[in-house]
Amino acid sequence: MPKLVDPHERRTLLADALLRVAAERGLMDVSLRHVAAEAGVTAGMVQHYFRTKDEMMIFALDVVAARVQARLEDDPDPRRLVRSLLVQLLPLDADRELEGRVAVAYHAYAATRPDVAARLRQDTIGMRAAVAERIRAAGHPGPLDPDVAATGLLALVEGLAVHVLGGHLAPDDALATLDAHLDLAFGTPVSTPPPAARSGSRA
Repeated sequence: MPKLVDPHERRTLLADALLRVAAERGLMDVSLRHVAAEAGVTAGMVQHYFRTKDEMMIFALDVVAARVQARLEDDPDPRRLVRSLLVQLLPLDADRELEGRVAVAYHAYAATRPDVAARLRQDTIGMRAAVAERIRAAGHPGPLDPDVAATGLLALVEGLAVHVLGGHLAPDDALATLDAHLDLAFGTPVSTPPPAARSGSRA
């Protein structure tokens, strides 16, 4: 009896291969053949599950989003919930470092690919709305309009991620900076310890 193949599992395996290749090479020159070689399968198998590289890239975004969601802790406190979400976007461990490098590659690639750019915009709009909603739910927002605060927090965390990936900023300093801006957004200063003397420890 032939072995049953789970199409979603196989597509996820190929998406993971794409993410690894993208983290190492970027995306502009990556082909389905590169993904096939990384996954240890034939190019024909890749094309069986994905007609184009862009289709595979959009599916890979779904895979990353699901993994980020799975790492989130359900928390009734709006500030802690937003912090938990934004911390997932910082390259503070091996998984998030790979995701961060892939995010940089995706943004560069999307500059000339309307379909991919549209998907990234959709994700950003949804995340910005979710953060703004949590700021409103806190009931005591800071001096900024919640939509403006949410936009600033997302832009901040993307910039912090690039600086950590490039070695320009220690992870602890990135977390301290994020916490300071969360205090501003929520209007609820929280005492946080200073970074561990550039130790580079990750949380």
